[in-house]
Amino acid sequence: ESKRVKQMKLEIKAMENAKVPEAEVQERKKDIEKEIKGKKKKSDDEIEVIKNAFSRLKTLKPKDIIEDDTLWREMIDKYDEYFTGGMGAEAVRELVKLVDLKAEMEKLKSDLDSKSAQRRQRAIQRMKVIKPFADGKNPPEAMILEIVPVIPPELRPMVQLDGGRFATSDLNDLYRRLINRNNRLKKLIELGAPDIIISNEKRMLQESVDALFDNGRRGRAVAGAGGRGLKSLSDMLKGKQGRFRQNLLGKRVDYSARSVIVVGPHLQLQQCGLPKMMALELFKPFVMKRLVELGLAQNIKSAKRMVERSRAQVWDVLAEVIEEHPVLLNRAPTLHRLGIQAFEPILVEGKAIQVHPLVCEAFNADFDGDQMAVHVPLSAEAQAEARVLMLATNNVLSPASGNPIVSPSQDMVIGLYYITECYEKLEDAKMAFVDINEAEQAYEAGHIGLQTPIRVRVGEIAGDPKIHGEIKNRFTDLMTEDPVDGTALLNTTLGRVYFNNVLPNDFPFIQAKVRKNEMKRIISEVIERYNKAELREFLDAMKDIGFKYGAKAGLSVAMTDVKTPPEKSTILEKHESDAEKIENQYNSGAISEAERKKAIIQIWTKATDEIQYAMSRALEADEFNPVDMMVKSGARGNMMQVRQLAGMRGLVANPKGDIIERPIKSNFREGMSVLEYFISTHGARKGLADTALRTADSGYLTRRLVDVAAGIVVRDQGDENIDWRGTKKTVIESDGKVSRYLHSKLYGRVLAEDIKKDKKVVEFGDSQKLTKGTYIDAEVLDAISKSGVESVNILSPFNSQDPETMDPLCYGFSLATGKPVEVGEAVGIISAQSIGEPGTQLTMRTFHTGGVVGLDITSGLPRIVELFEARNPKGKSVMSSIQGKIKSIDTTPEGTRVITIQNEKEDIEVEVLRRQTLVVNQGDTVEAGDALTTGPKAPKEVLEINGVRACQEYLVDEVQKTYRDQGVEVHDKHVEMIVRQMLRRVRIVSANDSDYLPNELVDSTLFRKTNQALVKEGKTPAEGRPELMGITKASLATDSWLSAASFQETTRVLTEAAMKKSSDALSGLKENVIIGTLIPAGTGSEAYQKLSPSLPDAPEVSSLGFMEASSDSEESDGDALPNPAQWLAMLGEEGEEETE
Repeated sequence: ESKRVKQMKLEIKAMENAKVPEAEVQERKKDIEKEIKGKKKKSDDEIEVIKNAFSRLKTLKPKDIIEDDTLWREMIDKYDEYFTGGMGAEAVRELVKLVDLKAEMEKLKSDLDSKSAQRRQRAIQRMKVIKPFADGKNPPEAMILEIVPVIPPELRPMVQLDGGRFATSDLNDLYRRLINRNNRLKKLIELGAPDIIISNEKRMLQESVDALFDNGRRGRAVAGAGGRGLKSLSDMLKGKQGRFRQNLLGKRVDYSARSVIVVGPHLQLQQCGLPKMMALELFKPFVMKRLVELGLAQNIKSAKRMVERSRAQVWDVLAEVIEEHPVLLNRAPTLHRLGIQAFEPILVEGKAIQVHPLVCEAFNADFDGDQMAVHVPLSAEAQAEARVLMLATNNVLSPASGNPIVSPSQDMVIGLYYITECYEKLEDAKMAFVDINEAEQAYEAGHIGLQTPIRVRVGEIAGDPKIHGEIKNRFTDLMTEDPVDGTALLNTTLGRVYFNNVLPNDFPFIQAKVRKNEMKRIISEVIERYNKAELREFLDAMKDIGFKYGAKAGLSVAMTDVKTPPEKSTILEKHESDAEKIENQYNSGAISEAERKKAIIQIWTKATDEIQYAMSRALEADEFNPVDMMVKSGARGNMMQVRQLAGMRGLVANPKGDIIERPIKSNFREGMSVLEYFISTHGARKGLADTALRTADSGYLTRRLVDVAAGIVVRDQGDENIDWRGTKKTVIESDGKVSRYLHSKLYGRVLAEDIKKDKKVVEFGDSQKLTKGTYIDAEVLDAISKSGVESVNILSPFNSQDPETMDPLCYGFSLATGKPVEVGEAVGIISAQSIGEPGTQLTMRTFHTGGVVGLDITSGLPRIVELFEARNPKGKSVMSSIQGKIKSIDTTPEGTRVITIQNEKEDIEVEVLRRQTLVVNQGDTVEAGDALTTGPKAPKEVLEINGVRACQEYLVDEVQKTYRDQGVEVHDKHVEMIVRQMLRRVRIVSANDSDYLPNELVDSTLFRKTNQALVKEGKTPAEGRPELMGITKASLATDSWLSAASFQETTRVLTEAAMKKSSDALSGLKENVIIGTLIPAGTGSEAYQKLSPSLPDAPEVSSLGFMEASSDSEESDGDALPNPAQWLAMLGEEGEEETE
């Protein structure tokens, strides 16, 4: 018996003797038993810990982790001479020091041959981390900090508030916690506190360091007052509000202003109206300097006072200062480069900025309260660039498609259509006039109208017969077969004479109704043939005449102009009875539910189409019907909208996207019933929700595209950079017709080989030949489409070998100028903008086929994103991986079908799910990569089965199909630029004698070069396979850590870069913007920076002197120095037409 048990017995006995009540005795007995039990458990636990400590000591090996605190203390207590260990980062640091990195790498390399996939994967992951350290870039122990850097106080400010309190940056709080804990730990160590207290303090110190670097990454975020997480160093950098995106990639600037825009129809194309007060503030320093120069003010201070008090002399000086000084106008969102253009300011009264109506399309501006920002280019170089590169007259073509972007819209279109319209036959002209003046007098006297057929001598405006011959093939619908003779009487109308009067004098006579599209074609031709001054004059004259006669036309819409076709009721009755028949067949069980639904939808779609046809006939019969004129001319609206006004609204969808079977039979003029109104609300609401979503999604897509392609700049590196095997483009489609999209496929490209028909090189024009190296302009394109060749081989971005740059021949024409691309052009960004900008016009919808069999088709924006992110599409088709014959199609009990394909070498079995529709039958022959079921192909599978080129072509075609369905024209080359970036990398399969890690992603060109070097040395080259990466992944895989960090996953990118001791070569655009140097594109590119202008007569001037001399034109000696525009042009190639 133990001592305590004996004591207890004695105690109880004593209590009994003292006659203590029984209950108390029992209570005491219980307490003592409980105490004994507790002591026994404690001693058992201690014995257990000692046993565990001993057994743990026997199995102990380096790098073991002991999770239990008590066990750890026991082991240190008893056996500390047998092992060393520690807690927290110190121990990790000691361990890291001991690692033999070379041996570790060897061991991992041997693991790569392991049978287990998991083990191989782990080895690859570890090699990634160890390699930079093994290469000696960083000592591994340097990854554990002993000293925490404190950032300068300006970056973590503290300000006094009015109440005498202070507001401080979150970083100060985080630093304070860290310093307090650190000092407390120091004191505890000096006092020799017990280990348990010290280790707890160390843990808290670790937590405060973690919070400083990345709050909330580990455990709960440290919260400040108000329970909001404190903003750590990482939070300062990442996200839209972080340092990168908020302050480094875009900044707010001085010399800028913003105001509402109004239309300025009196302006010339290159002008904008700037409110006087705004201009005075923007050009304040310039005005002050000039006031002092002219002696109107003694010093800058008095000049400033004069400006602030708006003295009379100030306005004259202001007018002088702004002359020839362009300003930049920008409208947010800037979706493409035409969202910022330069204009010459004209001072206007009021407070609104005036904008030329023709540039609205480029800015996507309208006058319902839009605002625009103005920026002033300050230096002479900036002014020169603004004038030469950004002036509105130099940006008349869209960089996306090469089509004019300054075409008339709305009222101008109506005006031009109105004067060129003619309802009677021209041959029936009753009156003849000597010349145009006489005809005009007759019109003013009211004898003829603008559309009356007359016979008149048109004189000068008949045009040049030579030009007529050159362009007649492209304008067969707008011109007469033979050139117009100005001295003979011509059957035409006075309106058409007026219209031809605004065209350049030698332009052939246009003898047709001019709608919006025809106008675009004419403008396109004028841009190509005439210089900037003539073009500007033509565009402004066309704008003026459009507005003038748009007003004279007096277009107005009345209820009676919306004509419902009289035969509507009979059409509806006919289809009503058809639908009834279908219902009866379904009720009697002759057809299934799905077949019934499909048939009914078809019946009502047909009814809607028939009514629309009847309605358009009724409108046509009505001369000058305003609704018809608006739609026909292309000024506003389309037939679908008119159908809803005058025909019938037709079938609509429910919120799920299924088509509702009952159509809306009424139109807006008749008004809908309550039920019809109710079911049509779904579509209307969805439309609004879609628009909001689309804008955000489209913006994010543009951002990713820009990021993946930003670095690509045109550099001429000679022929060895071009793969002359070219890229094939079809000219004649499978239906035997010439492709409708020839322009966006071929325009502006370079032929990679001669075009031959029947073994002879095709000729065009004055016996010129379509040989290798020819640029495809409008004339060559015409020749190709008429030649009858099925496909042509051209150079495309895919054929430019260096992934960082783009060869000018592979790129071809810059679509914005219609001439070969200049060296230094940032073609990557232009491509990204050209694809992203129309993104907002695409639909968001996934159409359901009304619960009918067949999977949903993803279209519009989601489809574009799916392709560029290289995702597996929804409802993807099953593909055949070999070429062969379909031997059998068997169905399993579960309903899956198994297709067996056989060829000479092998038989393969392909499983097809129950819900997928087959497109092949037994006995069919299939090629490798053919789809066996309906649905889109998965791009990664196309790459695996058919190779890189097929995958590139598939992606380009699919993206273009989506855009063309929405009526958006984007040139193929832009899509090719992005797709090229997606296929830049090669995944290493086995490294052999190279330094690559297995599964590593490397640049394809680098991979090729490394392998060529290895082969030369007689070693085994590395093996790899091309990898298709989505654009997000591709932009994060860039070699520049600055660029990747500013895109996404900032902390991860920076951590990896620090670990690898990465350096950034600053070769891209983004990196240079971040550190604030000239970007290596445009005039900042190497080619221009090395050039010095050849000015034999110019005196030697420093750059500072040059800038002063060019701004004080009075004092500089005559022609000694060129003006900035001339100077900039001299930097380019000889004989550029840019300077005016």
